[in-house]
Amino acid sequence: MTPATIPGSPVISAWSAVSPWGLHRDAFTAGLTSGRRAVVPLDPEEWDVPFHGAGLVPDFDVRAVLGRKGTRSMDRITGMAVSAVGQLLTDDAEERLGGVGERTGLALGTSMGSAQSMMDFTRDSLTSSRPYLVDPARFPNTVMNCAAGRSAIWHRLRGPNATVAGGRATGLLSLRYALRLCKAGRAPAMLCGAVEEFSRARAWLEWHARRDTARRDTARRGTADTGAAVGAPEDRVLGEGAAMWLLEHPEDAAAHGRRTLATPLGLEFGFARDEWEIRPALVSCVRRLLEGTGVDADAVTAVAGSQPRGGEGDAERAALAEVFGDHRPQDIGCAEAIGDTCAASAAFQITSVLALAGARTVEGPVLVTSAEPDGVVGAALLRLPGDGQGAH
Repeated sequence: MTPATIPGSPVISAWSAVSPWGLHRDAFTAGLTSGRRAVVPLDPEEWDVPFHGAGLVPDFDVRAVLGRKGTRSMDRITGMAVSAVGQLLTDDAEERLGGVGERTGLALGTSMGSAQSMMDFTRDSLTSSRPYLVDPARFPNTVMNCAAGRSAIWHRLRGPNATVAGGRATGLLSLRYALRLCKAGRAPAMLCGAVEEFSRARAWLEWHARRDTARRDTARRGTADTGAAVGAPEDRVLGEGAAMWLLEHPEDAAAHGRRTLATPLGLEFGFARDEWEIRPALVSCVRRLLEGTGVDADAVTAVAGSQPRGGEGDAERAALAEVFGDHRPQDIGCAEAIGDTCAASAAFQITSVLALAGARTVEGPVLVTSAEPDGVVGAALLRLPGDGQGAH
């Protein structure tokens, strides 16, 4: 694929997170640094799903968090996105961030929008009384760009508005999209990140997809062993939430009292048809990225991977071991603690890096990787303050 390394990048100067650790950024940092697992058991009376636990955003009720006005038809995924964008746009004094005006754009990642909203609306159209009495106010929830559009309207953002979808690498793809718009002068600043919800519909879609992958894996290996490398579908733990950050030019950030939290040095992408292609595809991505940015592998201080150990995660770790050899960068990960957040995975990886940088437990060049079978493989390199080049 065409290299996406972008010299002279804008910088990340603020971030927010709505996660299974809590509704605010401080809760995310506290949960990440403590290592506390935020996965909770699911009540089978409430959740008709093939999973035993999930990483749910605690106490998240759209109307309680955002108020009753304008939220009657808002679904969960849109509510989380609107909440995360609102936190990002608000400073410690509960005022709008300076310099982030109406021309600011938004690039929001998602898997497909809300699978639950789509299925509920479709079911209503088939089961409701003639003339098919669906609630028209809920129709916008069925389109993929609903969360991005509602977030922009809610927070008065009239710049470019885009919805990006690309599996676990979605957060990296939204970052690349936002970087291009900023460098092209299409927007003075961009909010970017990703959102994912946990729902009955998503749980069953994920379970069936993983079961089919396990069957293909078994067939490929020519064995009757049903415990394929990807693991049993019900062993997977799903999570939800939204992670966002502000991308702007460093002089604009400094003019409004914000410091550089991270500088994106470059991004690279590839594709893996199955689990066996993850390792060579990711090795190629990371090596192209390091070569393109002029950063030596031994200079990378930390790696934020996309997968917990086992199956696909082992393939990702094998690729990194091949690139780094005897060098052992710090391992940053949150998937085991909050669950597989699918489209929001890479966004949470980036916010994990920003949170630890703020806590001064990581510095220098940090690598963020994303990998999955039959999907996008990607890598991003972020330069953090502390390596002699970042802002303090």
